[in-house]
Amino acid sequence: MRVFVTGATGFIGTAIVQELISAGHQVLGLARSDASAQKLIEAGAEVHRGDLEDLESLRSGAAQSDGVIHAGFIHDFTRFKEVCEVDKLAIETIGKVLAGSDRPLIVTSGTALVSPGKLATEDIIPTFNPAWPRASEQTADAVAALGVRTAAIRLSPSVHGDEDKHGFIPILVNVAREKGVSAYIGEGLNQWNAVHRMDAAHLFRLALENVALGTRFHASAEEAITVKTIAEAIGKQLNIPVVSISPEAAPEHFGWFAQMAAIDCPASSKLTQERLNWHPKHPKLLADIGNGIYTK
Repeated sequence: MRVFVTGATGFIGTAIVQELISAGHQVLGLARSDASAQKLIEAGAEVHRGDLEDLESLRSGAAQSDGVIHAGFIHDFTRFKEVCEVDKLAIETIGKVLAGSDRPLIVTSGTALVSPGKLATEDIIPTFNPAWPRASEQTADAVAALGVRTAAIRLSPSVHGDEDKHGFIPILVNVAREKGVSAYIGEGLNQWNAVHRMDAAHLFRLALENVALGTRFHASAEEAITVKTIAEAIGKQLNIPVVSISPEAAPEHFGWFAQMAAIDCPASSKLTQERLNWHPKHPKLLADIGNGIYTK
């Protein structure tokens, strides 16, 4: 299969490209710079120049493919509403090209806001939250109505592994270094779920090859890790105190990340594992933190 991949040179995208090529697929990767293009060439992929805001490049890439994995997203939280609209337009644009062709489209979402405070499962369809306006799943559902085989991969809050520079764990590490303490909020019993990026990449491939219309899959290898446990692991690596801070003090301590530091979002992948025979095998989150990949 010739697969068009957006976000092909990102932290997760590079793993997806590697996974696809290793399984015998051809990859056409979106690249907006010479450096990104060179990275794709070295990985054994074809280069398609453009970016997520260049809709013509997305149309052209999708037209040349047997399927699309949309893993790209502009991670600029200072203009989050705007980049969510970019994501929506990208999915709509790709979907119109694939309409009626039976070619699959895999989009990227998250587990964090599926059902905060209780275990998220794949069959829960959350309502749109204007406070968190990323609408990849809802847009994919609209595209499915055009006759496109769509599925969504819901990523864990922590997709971890070597070369993770901009994910949630690096944010916590950077805050801990700046403040001199590794902190959690209140009792720290709120839970995140986590997945290694190579296990997530494997799930993207399985979903592409076995997509059923409108399916949600959870890239959650560990369904519940307390944020206190994560803070303790970071504190141990940095050799700094681990402290509790009050919810009122959290915005000052964590900045814009306070809401995510407080979220309680355990997530099951039981249905995903059953439907796709997906069995995560790479290191778990605390092992990666303990191995020092975030504190070198």
